[in-house]
Amino acid sequence: MFNKPKTKTLFLSSFLLSTVFFSQAHNVSEGYQKPTDSLVVENLENWQDLKFGLFMHWGTYSQWGIVESWSLCPEDESWTQRKPEHGKSYTEYVENYENLQTTFNPTLFNPQKWADAAKKAGMKYVVFTTKHHDGFAMFDTQESDYKITSSKTPFYKNPKADVTKEIFNTFRKEGFKIGAYFSKPDWHSDDYWWPYFPPKDRNVNYDPKKYPQRWANFKNFTFNQLNEITSNYGKIDILWLDGGWVRPFNTIDPKVEWQRTIKVEQDIDMDKIGTMARKNQPGIIIVDRTVPGKWENYVTPEQAVPDHVLSTPWESCMTMGDSFSYVPNDNYKSSQKIIETLVKIISRGGNYLMNIAPGPNGDYDAVVYERLKEISGWMNKNQSAVFATRAVSPYHDGNFYYTQSKDRKTVNIFHLDEKTDYHSPSTLNFTIPENFKPKSLKILGISGKIQWKKTGNSIEINLPKEKNQLKYSTVIQITE
Repeated sequence: MFNKPKTKTLFLSSFLLSTVFFSQAHNVSEGYQKPTDSLVVENLENWQDLKFGLFMHWGTYSQWGIVESWSLCPEDESWTQRKPEHGKSYTEYVENYENLQTTFNPTLFNPQKWADAAKKAGMKYVVFTTKHHDGFAMFDTQESDYKITSSKTPFYKNPKADVTKEIFNTFRKEGFKIGAYFSKPDWHSDDYWWPYFPPKDRNVNYDPKKYPQRWANFKNFTFNQLNEITSNYGKIDILWLDGGWVRPFNTIDPKVEWQRTIKVEQDIDMDKIGTMARKNQPGIIIVDRTVPGKWENYVTPEQAVPDHVLSTPWESCMTMGDSFSYVPNDNYKSSQKIIETLVKIISRGGNYLMNIAPGPNGDYDAVVYERLKEISGWMNKNQSAVFATRAVSPYHDGNFYYTQSKDRKTVNIFHLDEKTDYHSPSTLNFTIPENFKPKSLKILGISGKIQWKKTGNSIEINLPKEKNQLKYSTVIQITE
């Protein structure tokens, strides 16, 4: 027998839930513990003001245009499939995959270009994959030679070879909060996938209780790499830890399919890691994904939006394209769909962490910059309804979505129409929060006076001809 956390069922929007992403489907546990460290509480409150962040999955796998890391995993799932041209056997495939280190040379890498575009689009924080499950470090670790700054990697001669440092310094200079993604499992490490045994699935391939020294070596390796990241890369606001199967055995929830594959203890000693990280970075938010307790400071539904407000701080991580990693000719969402997703998320009290994957040349696809420019046009007009807001009842009513200012004196109502390209109607009728007494009303992006009347708990407005200038939504702002 073992203890299990109670699990809160999330009803998730169906769009974007393709089987490609079930490899990383994550439950949201009820075991949330509110931080008690005053600096963490303050940082978490400030983070909830940011609303819109940039996620970036990037590694040697971009050269093949395949899913990040997962093709190394010996599980027979849709997201782990390997292309025969990359290796006829599993052993050959792994050898060829790891040999990608010797050809990775993203010479167009320019984080200033990314930061400029993301900032104009309203993004306020960045989370970068310093190391994914494959173990390839995108930072200058001293614990392994499987890294972008190794002499085995052509890019090591570039003055920007430590891409993590370049990204963090550049985005920090532009006012972004900085988040470091780090995978707890490391499939390259001999102390996680011991070559004595073949790997069976995503988990450690030996019993850490039977071979305690090998597991102790892996714990030290992980601790040391996280110490490097939190010591050598300037101010870091978020430590975003992925690979939730590396966890204490007594936290496993057998109702969650992927957690049922965990057969052995994989306690990485988060107390030791978290204490070290907080010593190096006072107030840092730590996100030990899906592992309930004091080190999961916010929860992270993936590729989905909860259909209701959660009682915990939360963030949806979702892709601009179909994939977290770079795929040639990816299917990028429209700007309207991205903005609709943002509105849904913030109306339910969450943050939107949108993933954009750089390619093997070190740049985004051209269409990414087009999308970010379109989003920036909308954000310039409507940002006061987005940032530093909180959820407010009725949250969502038909095509209307609600946020409020933190002082509760202003309510914002977003009108969407997901069925078509957005055209603002001539008349809008909507309810307002209980006991809210509006004294003024305006439509963001329209300078003229708006005709409106209040009847009971409802407001009706007539929109002027300027409504035709509105793209993607109509945003009404009412103030007491």
